[in-house]
Amino acid sequence: MCGLAPDTREPMPEAMRQYIQGTWRRIEREVPGTRFNYGFWTHCRPRRSTYPACRAVIAAISRGPEFEEPMIEAIQRAYYLEARNPSDDETLIALAEAMGLERERFTLDLNSAATQAELSRQIRFAARLGARGSPSLILTAGGEARPIAYDYRDPAVVLEQLGL
Repeated sequence: MCGLAPDTREPMPEAMRQYIQGTWRRIEREVPGTRFNYGFWTHCRPRRSTYPACRAVIAAISRGPEFEEPMIEAIQRAYYLEARNPSDDETLIALAEAMGLERERFTLDLNSAATQAELSRQIRFAARLGARGSPSLILTAGGEARPIAYDYRDPAVVLEQLGL
């Protein structure tokens, strides 16, 4: 987890809202088959706060590593397709419960000091590796880390950098 946007209760500024919606439109044009639910912008109170979703993934993993990928997918589906706000604990708790995680335990884990400490550790680690955004692809080999450029439509971009 690189964190991206710290906790806030403030509404997302209009300029940021427009920027993200523009990014969604660009992705829809450039990546075949990709769609977004723009209802998010009218049905939710958008905030630029990704730490809650990061903590939800960490809390899910604490119940078992098999919950990592399903939680990531559930958060992405909720945000991009279902117009549900992953900055809201209520959304994250409902996603966890739908995955079969026990509501009370997940709720405690979501905002526990241990979960926040793990997120902070992961953010520092990502920064040391050179992650400049999300997503980032970083190759670590021989004790060194280097960013790898990628193109969602062309795997050759990555393969060339790997010498393949």
